[in-house]
Amino acid sequence: MQILIAAGVSKRREGGTAAIAHNLGRELESRGHYVTYIFGDDLLTESESRGRFRDVRLAVRLARHIRKNKKKYSIVNVHAPMGFIYGILRRLSSSDDYPPYVMTLHGLEERRTHVMGREAKKGRAWHFSWKNRLWHRVYHKPLYTLAIKTADFAHCYSRDVSTILQLNYDLDSDRVAYIPNGVDERFFLAREYTERSPVRMLYPGTWLDQRGIFYIREALRRLNTTFRDWTFTVAGPGVDPEEVMAFFGEELRPQISVVPLVPADRMPALYSEHDIFVFPSLMEGLPSVLLEAMASGMPAITAETCGMVDVVEDGWNGLLVPPADAAALEQAILRLCRSVDLRRQLGQAARESMRRYPWKKSADKLERVFASALRNGSSPGEC
Repeated sequence: MQILIAAGVSKRREGGTAAIAHNLGRELESRGHYVTYIFGDDLLTESESRGRFRDVRLAVRLARHIRKNKKKYSIVNVHAPMGFIYGILRRLSSSDDYPPYVMTLHGLEERRTHVMGREAKKGRAWHFSWKNRLWHRVYHKPLYTLAIKTADFAHCYSRDVSTILQLNYDLDSDRVAYIPNGVDERFFLAREYTERSPVRMLYPGTWLDQRGIFYIREALRRLNTTFRDWTFTVAGPGVDPEEVMAFFGEELRPQISVVPLVPADRMPALYSEHDIFVFPSLMEGLPSVLLEAMASGMPAITAETCGMVDVVEDGWNGLLVPPADAAALEQAILRLCRSVDLRRQLGQAARESMRRYPWKKSADKLERVFASALRNGSSPGEC
């Protein structure tokens, strides 16, 4: 197959969508397929990437590219919402020359509205005022809806997304594939579980309100009333480190550190240098950092929602806390800080459970989806 993988993000491979695309593409190429990648910075200049209509610009440029090169590709895999213009073009065309469109969806806009609307009422959402919600309703949500409804097949990273695509978008189950991310062998590290002072916690990822950061701050303030022997590292936040430090305030500043950027080859070492993974995100698809941290043997604390519940079983290979619950988060952190035996138990189970998620397995399933799309709508099989 001649496969195009397109996503509206930067082509940097440090993590996130670009890393997922390259890992899947690498495995597909090992099977003899040819993969072309297109990312946001391939289609738009830096100035064009700014502004409200970036997603539309990307979708138009991508559709033009595919139209000009439609003989080059046998299958098109586009991360939502970037594929909606091409999806419309393919639906309106009477020609069979346009390659099938497989849409990849990380998370649900319905969940964003549900979660962030409630956070806005608490004053814990930076960009979800009534104007933002109106813009989301009239602009962002319709783009995702069109990207979904014009797709031939859908590929998603969590079971709840798969279910909603079937129930809310009338996609038959044989047109939706749940395919979790994989994890590289380099993250399976040898780890010693020893008493350590201080206990070192890690949050790797973009500094966003939807990631539960207000609850992290509240939980750490609570923690300091009973247990102070800890540090907390924020890695790769995508904002000025001083902004993160100011968010935590003077009370917590001595125990907080910020690593502005972590190269991809440095990530395994970052996990090995820390004892507890803390990621209470309110909305996600399936975060790659969670799989990587678990593969490294870290005991993980995350929210009982989205794709996290697909891989974490509470009390066996990690700890799940209710979303937006600082008290529960603080208690989970305290349990792990005070018990090296619990850290060892959960961390070792986490590493073993991640053996179920090699990139080869994910690519096998995606390859079957692509083959099904080429058969014009027949079932993708057991995905």
